[in-house]
Amino acid sequence: MSTENVTIQKLGGQGDGIAQGADGPIYVPFTLPGETVAIARVKSQGTLMSITTASPDRQEPHCRHFGPHGVNGTCGGCTLQHYADAPYRAFKRQLVVDALRSKGLTPEVDDIVAAHPGERRRVVFAARKTEKEMLIGFNQAESHHIVAIEECPIASAGIMARLPAIKAIAAAMAINAEAFRISVLETLTGLDLAVDGIKSLSDKQRRSTVETVLSLRGIARVSLNGEILVEPAKPMIEFGGVQVAPPPGAFSQATKQAEDAMAEQVTAHVGKAKRIADLFAGSGTFSLRLARIGRVHAVESEDKPLAALDHAARNTQGRKPVTVERRDLFRRPLMAQELKVYDAVVFDPPRAGAEFQCKELARSQVKKIVAVSCNPVTLARDLALLVEGGYRITRVTPIDQFLWTSHVEVVAVLEK
Repeated sequence: MSTENVTIQKLGGQGDGIAQGADGPIYVPFTLPGETVAIARVKSQGTLMSITTASPDRQEPHCRHFGPHGVNGTCGGCTLQHYADAPYRAFKRQLVVDALRSKGLTPEVDDIVAAHPGERRRVVFAARKTEKEMLIGFNQAESHHIVAIEECPIASAGIMARLPAIKAIAAAMAINAEAFRISVLETLTGLDLAVDGIKSLSDKQRRSTVETVLSLRGIARVSLNGEILVEPAKPMIEFGGVQVAPPPGAFSQATKQAEDAMAEQVTAHVGKAKRIADLFAGSGTFSLRLARIGRVHAVESEDKPLAALDHAARNTQGRKPVTVERRDLFRRPLMAQELKVYDAVVFDPPRAGAEFQCKELARSQVKKIVAVSCNPVTLARDLALLVEGGYRITRVTPIDQFLWTSHVEVVAVLEK
């Protein structure tokens, strides 16, 4: 390990500062462009020791666990708390511009829809039982070390207020000193805890977990590896006025604010379409809103979210019909021939994007498409396929859902 002074030239895609060394780039977390810093270096990785010249864009972090000198270690949840709001938002918008440009696409990109502290309704905690205590927190970046948190400015007040309850449930379930994960979703009826990383519980532990949960307030459900252990109240979330009971551990957007911003763009562009396909539909984030406009065909590969969507659609009055289809769109995309019946298509795939589906869409005559993505790189690839097939990108909106990280959501609207 060597110690040296470097000047940070730019931020990388992960939010690390990048300095140019004699033998290539050096990546230094928690630094900003224009700063001169002293670092301890191992190969291409630098650890910030001190700042000689600070950027005018540097601000005080919002949380005591952030940065190289965080309490209990460096929490790996956030990477950009030290960046002032305006340049931080410009950086995230630029990630989208650069990804599109790399594929030869130069549409106008809107200002980013901002995220704010306390909005996260879905948080994944790391947990581990030590000889002394039950640790609940987040992993340090690139490490198995759990930073036990006392605060988290991104998480909702409802989740943070119940941190002692989450800790008590984790203690009842922990078998040994091995780490496990607790996905927490704040729902209308209480917290929904989905635990994985524990193989199985003894009968005694199951009883202890159930008793612990029933003695606490504000916990709707606890599940282990998809199996419900106890459910004092059915967890319910709302998609545009329709209540849905998601299955344990199902995907949901991390903040309601970002979800609403995405849904607003989706429904506005679909306009008056009579027949709509919603691909990678999940539990109905968009399908159940789109059913106000026209008939919806929702396609999803996982059966449990699809069943939740179907149940909600059947039990809601005043909407157009919603049909569902279980189908792996990576292996078996909707073909151009099948797409003929739709006026509009919405797709919101996982990070890998929807390459094969976009190849079929590009061959189709669907008038309107809305692409929703959590990965600007795969989105750019998919949009390039659609543009090649005769579509025009009319709007691109970045949405900040993961505050103080380099992750950015994007909604792109296209017309044939």
